[in-house]
Amino acid sequence: MQEFPLLVANAASKDSLWSLVIQAGFVVQLVMVMLVAMSFACWYIIAYKYLFLKKSNAESARFHDSFWRSRDIEQIYRQAQSLRRSPISALFLAGYTELAKLSSDESRTSADREADLENIERSLRKAQTSEMMKFESMTPALATTGTAAPFIGLFGTVWGIMNSFRAIDQTRTATIETIAPGIAEALVSTAIGLVAAVPAVIAYNYFQRQIRVMASEMETFTQDYLNIIRRHFLK
Repeated sequence: MQEFPLLVANAASKDSLWSLVIQAGFVVQLVMVMLVAMSFACWYIIAYKYLFLKKSNAESARFHDSFWRSRDIEQIYRQAQSLRRSPISALFLAGYTELAKLSSDESRTSADREADLENIERSLRKAQTSEMMKFESMTPALATTGTAAPFIGLFGTVWGIMNSFRAIDQTRTATIETIAPGIAEALVSTAIGLVAAVPAVIAYNYFQRQIRVMASEMETFTQDYLNIIRRHFLK
């Protein structure tokens, strides 16, 4: 029997929390809706980027294994074509395509080797830039949410407190019934802003680290690839 009042109190507190959102002013409600939309968008980006990076890392590991184990460049080429989400395989395909163009030109002499290598390197750098743009896409939205959401929530907080002062001015009394709704609106707005911002900041830092690791791997592969081409194809 003693548990029943507690259940009623809990239910009432939940209803009152929801009623704070429903009964909030238009501006505060708009702030809340904006923050909730930003939060949902961030969670979508977090899920998408996590799965994308996981798939890219797995395919890059498979391509690395094939690249260093196989001695048949045609077999490596076929493997790279089947691993489209790997940035390393994209670099290989870019270099392979440029190398095929140079190899098919029989008029080239040994004096053109440096120019040939520069063309291949330029193609690899272009592919590397393109892959980096894919990896960095949508992550600025996380940084924007992490930076802006607390301030948007703070705006709702300030507006809720202003409503409390307006209520005091209209009633000429500073009772808890007068100021509580505005203060509650302010606290809810602040809480939603933090809920939107904190996961966005954590995810952004995590993805930035993963992107830096992948950029380092691409840079290492580019140098190794150029050395192999220099030794075996442009000698």
